[in-house]
Parts: sequence; C-alpha cells; structure tokens
Amino acid sequence: MPTTKPRHAVTETGAVADALAALRAEPGGADVPISELVVIGARTLTAEMRAQRNTDDALLAALADRVRAGGPSPVDVDAADEVRRTGWARSA
Repeated sequence: MPTTKPRHAVTETGAVADALAALRAEPGGADVPISELVVIGARTLTAEMRAQRNTDDALLAALADRVRAGGPSPVDVDAADEVRRTGWARSA
C-alpha cells in the first residue's frame, strides 16, 4: 500500500540477531512487534541523550558561574604557557 511515511527494513544479523534471539527466548518475547521495539528503543535513547545534555548543561553553567564570579582558574596558566613554548611531552 502506498504511503508518505518513511519505511524501514532491518536485517537480523550480528547484534540485532543476538538481541532478538534473547528476547524471543523469553516467554511472550516472540510476540513483541518490531514497531514496539523501535518505540521503546527511541524513547530510551531520547531519555539517555536528554540526561547527558542536562548533565553537560549543568557542568557548563557551573563553569560559567565560576568564571563570572572571578574565582580561581580551573586551568594552570603557567603550565599551559610552558606547553605552548616547549610542546607536549610525556614522562616515561
């Protein structure tokens, strides 16, 4: 049937095959439609991405507050200047 919606195809190889085999081994797992797996996966990944973004935003806000407050620099300026002059070297 024609549709204006995107269509998707998934080949059950590798990690996809392993994950689906584990699901199908569970009672009732063989009856779970692929569309439900996509919805659950998309919601889970969205939540993870939002949580990471919130963490990143909080860290950036804390750093911005620290800079605005004129507190001590989180960077060792003298060490940064030395690396600029002499290059990066790791001690053995």
